Amino acid sequence: MRPDPASRVGDSDGEVAARVRRVIDTAGVSQREFARRIVMEPSKLSRSLSGTRRFTVAELARIADTADMDAAWLLGTRTEAAARPSAVRRDRASAASAPAGGRPLQIVRETVRLIAERGFHAVRVADIAEACATSTAAIHYHFPGRDELLEAAVRWCVDEDSAHRAAHIADAEDAAEALRRLIELRTPYTRHRRWQWGVWLDLWAEAARCTAVGRLHTAYHHQWRALVADVLRRGVEQGVFRPTTDPDADALRLTALIDGLAAQVLAAAPGAGPGTSPDAMRTALLAYVDATLAVPGPCPKG
Repeated sequence: MRPDPASRVGDSDGEVAARVRRVIDTAGVSQREFARRIVMEPSKLSRSLSGTRRFTVAELARIADTADMDAAWLLGTRTEAAARPSAVRRDRASAASAPAGGRPLQIVRETVRLIAERGFHAVRVADIAEACATSTAAIHYHFPGRDELLEAAVRWCVDEDSAHRAAHIADAEDAAEALRRLIELRTPYTRHRRWQWGVWLDLWAEAARCTAVGRLHTAYHHQWRALVADVLRRGVEQGVFRPTTDPDADALRLTALIDGLAAQVLAAAPGAGPGTSPDAMRTALLAYVDATLAVPGPCPKG
């Protein structure tokens, strides 16, 4: 049975937070990146570090796993030297058996993969444990409940997708090119993109039933629409989109069109007919952009 976070034995919350800061400093990454690695909401990490929120046992377990040490040091019940794995233990452990990014990220990645393959409600904790070559107890150690694991999976998807989008348009020649790249990125041509859309569709359905996931889903869509609106706004300034463009309203319509067409493509069997292929989706989206947003003229299409 897991101990309640409120019944921890050890140093004060301030001392625990100071140790976590040391772990972040040693990792040499930003606080936001560290939050991504331990699959924790950045605002929760910030509040915990400032002392306005207490770290949960599961969060400390994930932090300790990332730092390759026992959580007892974070709690102040063991010295740092004693909490770190010995050289003998490290030698015994095969480098190939260590999950990339640590156990928490492995658990989340495998959860997302299984959701894509089977749907969330068909995935059991035992399935995730088998995929990670570990025990169900280890899964519950890092993520006490199924809802917490789902929330972590959604957060990981959001963070990965946001980072990928930003990198994909970073060197675009202008806003028109950036928008074409975003459309390309959201068109399920490849197996990996279909896999991503499969996860999103399943999680969207779950978001309608789960308040925590619903909040993440809403935040993600606001972020996605804001990115498209920003691209449209820059396009008006650059003269590649029409001055009558309403960035916020047009971003809402365009993202809704992308979501709807992608759902149709995924729902259709391969070769089901006209209008249900990735090529048809991309053609329809580019035609919509040309007809409603782009400045008429010899603007090249990707």
